[in-house]
Amino acid sequence: MSTTAASTSHHLSPAFPGRAPWGTASKLRAWQQGALDKYIQEQPRDFLAVATPGAGKTTFALTLASWLLHHHVVQQVTVVAPTEHLKKQWAEAAARIGIKLDPEYSAGPLSREYHGIAVTYAGVGVRPMLHRNRIEQRKTLVILDEIHHAGDSRSWGEACLEAFEPATRRLALTGTPFRSDTNPIPFVTYEEGNDGIRRSSADYTYGYGNALSDGVVRPVIFLSYSGNMRWRTKAGDEIEARLGEPMTKDAVSQAWRTALDPRGDWMPNVLRAADHRLSEVRKGIPDAGALVIAADQESARAYAKLIREITGDKATLVLSDEAAASQRIEDFSHSDDRWMVAVRMVSEGVDVPRLAVGVYATTISTPLFFAQAVGRFVRSRRRGETASVFLPTIPNLLGFAGEMEVERDHVLDKPKKDGEEENPYAEEEKLLEEAEKQQDEDTGEQDQLPFEALESDAVFDRVLYDGAEFGMQAHPGSEEEQDYLGIPGLLEPDQVQMLLQKRQAKQIAHSRKKPDEEADLLELPAERRPVVTHKELLELRKQLNTLVGAYVHQSGKPHGVIHTELRRVCGGPPSAEATAGQIRERIKKVQEWATRMR
Repeated sequence: MSTTAASTSHHLSPAFPGRAPWGTASKLRAWQQGALDKYIQEQPRDFLAVATPGAGKTTFALTLASWLLHHHVVQQVTVVAPTEHLKKQWAEAAARIGIKLDPEYSAGPLSREYHGIAVTYAGVGVRPMLHRNRIEQRKTLVILDEIHHAGDSRSWGEACLEAFEPATRRLALTGTPFRSDTNPIPFVTYEEGNDGIRRSSADYTYGYGNALSDGVVRPVIFLSYSGNMRWRTKAGDEIEARLGEPMTKDAVSQAWRTALDPRGDWMPNVLRAADHRLSEVRKGIPDAGALVIAADQESARAYAKLIREITGDKATLVLSDEAAASQRIEDFSHSDDRWMVAVRMVSEGVDVPRLAVGVYATTISTPLFFAQAVGRFVRSRRRGETASVFLPTIPNLLGFAGEMEVERDHVLDKPKKDGEEENPYAEEEKLLEEAEKQQDEDTGEQDQLPFEALESDAVFDRVLYDGAEFGMQAHPGSEEEQDYLGIPGLLEPDQVQMLLQKRQAKQIAHSRKKPDEEADLLELPAERRPVVTHKELLELRKQLNTLVGAYVHQSGKPHGVIHTELRRVCGGPPSAEATAGQIRERIKKVQEWATRMR
């Protein structure tokens, strides 16, 4: 650390951040020291630090706040956090280094015993002028934690601009500097690239890949589960589909929600597998905990009940962002209890370092939420710890899992896709995308189309690790599944890769010894069993419509009549809800009809 930064040490607690006292050893990680040195050298008014979840953004920010206070650059600190729980967590962390923040501040003069306040974005949104008045009276450092939340709604962004425009210094922090929309984020610099697209520009970036190399975060093993889903639509049609096979966005959403229905077999089997994995991890990490991220309170209660039935242990249930919920998280963090079930609030920023196993049981499908959710499991406490996250086989999620190490920026302009003009579904696709985006950002849930979940089962599908895929499909409880669930919880990253390769080779060898009639699952290695995307399904639909259009001229029958006849002969739902296999059957059939007429 620079001499300037080190001179602030006299009023910092020797316990912060839990290492040797100042002057006897470095107290900051290399990236924290690098970011601090850069800030002190440049002295910017605005500074955006992007660091992967679990890297230690709070430590960096509070060390910088301490330096600015000590050198009288600022006289007070305001921390803005996404939730009530995080607001209190910031106040507690600050208190440990001698910075006193009032997390209960509501109005009026601040007590002299405090160095500042901690407030939520929602709180700023309600009374921006209250905070502006405070900031105009004294030189202030504003720390904007997870700054992307200031773009959640126009009112929050405008309130932040109004409240903090006069601030002496502004430090913006985020682990995921990207959003699914193009709402600009206050106090973030956007730079135009050669392609004419404006992207957020960070002053200091410390990505997951770098943190993994440094041993600051754990490597993540993703375990994906497929299975057959059956549901009834509002129109009364019963649809059956397999998770991971290509289908429309509506069908993906309904199949996904069918999997997460606690009354089916998918969730109990996945929870049973996750508990088995937790037991294996606890052999090396005795206090390791597991978390289910649920979509809503009703599901969370049902999952907690399932965990009790499966394990015999009671799960900690966190249902809202109230004081009691914060206390439950705190109690769980300091216990050695096995399971916690929460609705969204544990997805971001909440620090429970012992969480090592996760179940992604929500239909939120934005890269931002996924990265923040996975971030709950990656905080490393010692070398060799691994994290395990269980997922449904949904193309978007597997795509996010495979891109964990890709650093992203917030894109302010959306480029036009090649061929968009020629795509007859472009307008429909755009409207659907906008609708889903609005739902994802505002409510966190996909468009909830009416349907009734009827039946689900689970099949172990694949393991994703370090961008590669391993494994072949296996029944829950089978020896093949147990091989993957039994990977030790303490391994170096290269050892994980080697072990997964060995497990897959063993599974393939075992499979080859079985007679063909016993091969009741799709016995292809994961890398040869891709999840087909919605874009590829769209191409199939276009191909079918083109062939039907050609057959219209050949047969003289209207489009609708041909589609109805194809559905009658081949079976299945209307084209908009048909799977890739069903559409291919119809393509084959219409080609057969056309050939006969020649």
